[in-house]
Amino acid sequence: MDEEIQFILDTAQEAMDNAIKHLEKQLVNIRAGKARPSMLGSVMVEYYGALTPLQQVANVNTPDGRTITVQPWEKGMLQEIEKAIQVANLGFNPMNNGETIIINVPPLTEERRINLAKQAKSESEDAKIGVRNARKDANNEIKKLDHVSEDLKTNAEIDVQEMTDKHIEKIDEIFSVKEKEIMTV
Repeated sequence: MDEEIQFILDTAQEAMDNAIKHLEKQLVNIRAGKARPSMLGSVMVEYYGALTPLQQVANVNTPDGRTITVQPWEKGMLQEIEKAIQVANLGFNPMNNGETIIINVPPLTEERRINLAKQAKSESEDAKIGVRNARKDANNEIKKLDHVSEDLKTNAEIDVQEMTDKHIEKIDEIFSVKEKEIMTV
């Protein structure tokens, strides 16, 4: 196979893999009923003048399925962390007991579950668009190659389509797992 075609296929593969990685990262932020430390993954705390991820200034745990505890490394950070959780607008009401911050994760209503499932579906559709764009870019690059025979171009386009189909299938699997997780009471 031509080196340029191989490069185009590798680039498409990487772009499609990145679309899936991005989807997985986005879906972690969509909460299903159970409390997880990753729910606070987007929280940034003001720490000595710099915005710092919460996990770098505190220990985040889930003692049970409905509670998240945040134990700062420095006691003086309690108010900053509490404020950062409120500012992150995650729908949590943190309680500061002077030692740790306790967050009770409310159970999801049916309506909220449906909305979260729609949000997950939207994220998976965005990932599919990313995969299809990578396919389109690869096919356009293949068509531009003048020194390559039509048979090689056709075979390369078939390879790109097979790659696309595998990635779309993987996205559907990831979404259905997340949807099941969200809808399970």
